[in-house]
Amino acid sequence: MKRRTFIAGGLGALGLLAGGIFWAKGTLYRKAANSMRQLTGDLDAQFLRQVITADSAHSRMLMWQAESPLVNPGIEYRLKGQEDSRLVAAKQDFFTDDGVENNQYTAELTDLTADTEYEYRVAAEGAAGAWHSLHTAGEGDFQCLIFPDSQSSDYSDWQKVAMGAWQRHGDAGFFLNLGDLVDNGQQAFQWREWFIRIEPMVTAIPAAPVMGNHETYTLDWKVRMPEAYLRLFQLPPLPDGLAAKYGNQFYSFDYGDVHFTVLNTQFRELKDFEPDLEKDEVAWFRQDMEQTRKKWKVVLMHKDGLQYSFKHRTTPRPEGFSDEGRLFMPLFDQYGVDAVLSGHLHSYRNRGHIRNFRRDAEGPLYIMAGLAGNVRYPDLWKDHALDTKVLPQPETDNYLVLEAGTQELRFRAYFPDGSLADEAVVRK
Repeated sequence: MKRRTFIAGGLGALGLLAGGIFWAKGTLYRKAANSMRQLTGDLDAQFLRQVITADSAHSRMLMWQAESPLVNPGIEYRLKGQEDSRLVAAKQDFFTDDGVENNQYTAELTDLTADTEYEYRVAAEGAAGAWHSLHTAGEGDFQCLIFPDSQSSDYSDWQKVAMGAWQRHGDAGFFLNLGDLVDNGQQAFQWREWFIRIEPMVTAIPAAPVMGNHETYTLDWKVRMPEAYLRLFQLPPLPDGLAAKYGNQFYSFDYGDVHFTVLNTQFRELKDFEPDLEKDEVAWFRQDMEQTRKKWKVVLMHKDGLQYSFKHRTTPRPEGFSDEGRLFMPLFDQYGVDAVLSGHLHSYRNRGHIRNFRRDAEGPLYIMAGLAGNVRYPDLWKDHALDTKVLPQPETDNYLVLEAGTQELRFRAYFPDGSLADEAVVRK
């Protein structure tokens, strides 16, 4: 009888599962006639998601939660359309926040082939879930979706923007969310809504999130470490010495010929918890820039580098550059960053290319991406002298698409109905 080979992947404690699975020569086998779907009922995996890895061509992080603890949880995966499959064990990562117990699991697939279609499903002793698509990165051109702040009081707007973008741009390899994913980082209901509203997308392509200031807020609107965010996204690891202290706060990854660097700009919020964050992150950023050999460099940060004056408020706020801009923009110039994407102010602003704090075609392209939720600041900001394109006020939601090619990076901004709002190109 034909046999299917599985990766043991730390499954030594599995022992004998349901009928048709047995040990032989240290490797787990399953008889072809007895698939997990046939042997058992369905497994309801909650908040199932793909998460970006440092090398998206050959690996993928998968995460999910379960209503109750699972026995021998793992991910079964295979080439799309094939029967032979493999199984990798999941790690348990249970945590409690906002009084909610999260029975969470993570499993990383690390032996994947570039530019290849796979399918995967959650498995456990006695259950298996539905199959989902997984496509690894290739070496050539690609598209990705870029979502601004999605924080909301009602996440139907987030669903409309995100799922509309996904339906129109189904070839996107992954999606970015530029911080303030939720309005209150401690409220479990909001995280549930964020995941449920985009389930078809986040199970099919990986998320690459950016931490925002709202991820740090408690239920009474004080500041804490962003516990939920740091547990819900297992992101590419930092070097030894930084991983234990700052894991999942900032990171970098490659996709095609683009190197993405994701910054944590919450220095003010976290100063009482991590007084060395700014110094340590700058040192890491320098190292990250020096080590990459990719043609393109794109930086993602929540807080914007420019500072905007209030249009109607009497609070003094001079036009210029933010603390984050004064810190990082000279470094972006030094290391030849091609584009910088930010959020935070809930307003789409294309500032063109800036270098040495002034208009310069040789500098990085700066785009503040707008909003993808329902928290709006209508007509709050004055235009900045460096703005080249501002979406009409009062502003609606929007999203962006990055088309990365060998000769150019093309950024297109769209309104929720799919109509084009703005376009910018970086060439070299």
